Amino acid sequence: MSKQIWFLTGSQGLYGDDVLLQVRDQSAQISNALAGAKEIAAEVVAKPTLTDAAAIRRLMLEANADDDCVGVIAWMHTFSPAKMWIGGLDALRKPFLHLHTQVNRDLPWASIDMDFMNLNQAAHGDREFAYIATRLGVPRKTVAGHVSDPVVINRVGIWSRAALAWSELRTMKMVRFGDNMRNVAVTEGDKVEAERRLGVSVNTYGVNDLVAVVDQVAEAEIDALITEYLDLYDVAEELHPGADRADSLRYGARIEVALRRFVIDGGYGAFTTNFEDLGGLRQLPGLAVQRLMAEGIGFGGEGDWKTAVLGRTLKTMAAGLPGGTSFMEDYTYHLEPGNHLILGAHMLEVCPTIAVGTPRIEVHALGIGGREDPVRMVFDAAPGDAVTLGLSDLGDRFRMVANEITVVPPLAEMPNLPVARAVWAPKPDFATSTECWLSAGGPHHTVMSTALKAEHLTDLAEMLGVELALIGAETKTSQFLKELRWNNAYHRLAMGF
Repeated sequence: MSKQIWFLTGSQGLYGDDVLLQVRDQSAQISNALAGAKEIAAEVVAKPTLTDAAAIRRLMLEANADDDCVGVIAWMHTFSPAKMWIGGLDALRKPFLHLHTQVNRDLPWASIDMDFMNLNQAAHGDREFAYIATRLGVPRKTVAGHVSDPVVINRVGIWSRAALAWSELRTMKMVRFGDNMRNVAVTEGDKVEAERRLGVSVNTYGVNDLVAVVDQVAEAEIDALITEYLDLYDVAEELHPGADRADSLRYGARIEVALRRFVIDGGYGAFTTNFEDLGGLRQLPGLAVQRLMAEGIGFGGEGDWKTAVLGRTLKTMAAGLPGGTSFMEDYTYHLEPGNHLILGAHMLEVCPTIAVGTPRIEVHALGIGGREDPVRMVFDAAPGDAVTLGLSDLGDRFRMVANEITVVPPLAEMPNLPVARAVWAPKPDFATSTECWLSAGGPHHTVMSTALKAEHLTDLAEMLGVELALIGAETKTSQFLKELRWNNAYHRLAMGF
């Protein structure tokens, strides 16, 4: 079944049955407008008008229990006394959006009377409703405006994508092949707290559990993938069938078949590898990782399970949008005065959904890991606005750190850097961005998305109850540092004693 967003309309019986019939019909106009909007990434399902506490609480409990329901939108068409909503809102555990709208866009100036006022009083009813949601501390997004306004629909659509990502996290399983890189701090984290807070189940397997699957791959399966590679990509001549290094590509294909069997068939949404822990693998997986990421699987290098989880989450949120989403790492800088840039890449594992042009499959020495030269796709990232997002475990809580960026073309060719890479200008500027990122304890591994924007990340963080430190076009370092201190106080108080 498709994922659903339930649309709830609040009213009361004070105005009589005739008014409630009008409420029902006019509510359908709003829900139909939402249901017909391509920006909203789930099926909008209208529920009967709610006029009493028992029905409200029962419906919220049903929403909690329904795995297909990823969130709830509520709108008070008329005045709906908010004490009726206390039990329901207190019970709700799904993402929640308060839509502050009305049926008519314009006032009927010449004909307006008290009957019209009694029926069309969302301006009145939504304030009563919002008060009780605030009193109860219910996390929510509020969107105000008429549903004919594309800005309103777009903001509801952004929230709907965050709700889908929230739902994905609640049931996600991920697999770590081996442990994380030795002596690295930021890739560590509390897996129990991650499952409690985020929902994801983090599981570890020995690398040789994967090797056993690699060894069982049939030659015909490899042949089929080689044909696919030749059709889709620019494959270096030395890797073509019968060429000097054809076996390197065949082994890369063997790893891909095995990873698909282990990860996708096993129901895992994300995975990690670690160049320090390769067991019987002849290559560090590169091409195979890139291909799985392109199909929506999250990945983290060096055992970085938190970034792998973010990758799957953001790919779920971005599904169907133009642009791409990839595992990324800030590697080095271009510090020309007036043109500061960041070069991001990784050893092998950058997703081709962010590529400009057709990726090229090549084989090169890696220098670490002590294995054969691995195959990988090489490309530059497509220019455009983007966001980067990292997740750190601060001990008492998780913190997400994000930066709005602009991906730009490289200033020159990089013939001696045989990896996929992205070049970007961080907002608001290099010094502010990096100083704020470092002050927030942001990780060196991130997820970069040219499909999403800051509002997607903000909505997701609100749903998860996880801190988001956002560095954007208007960020000032002094204010950002104050916000970090305020966040420390808020989140520690929110956890209770």
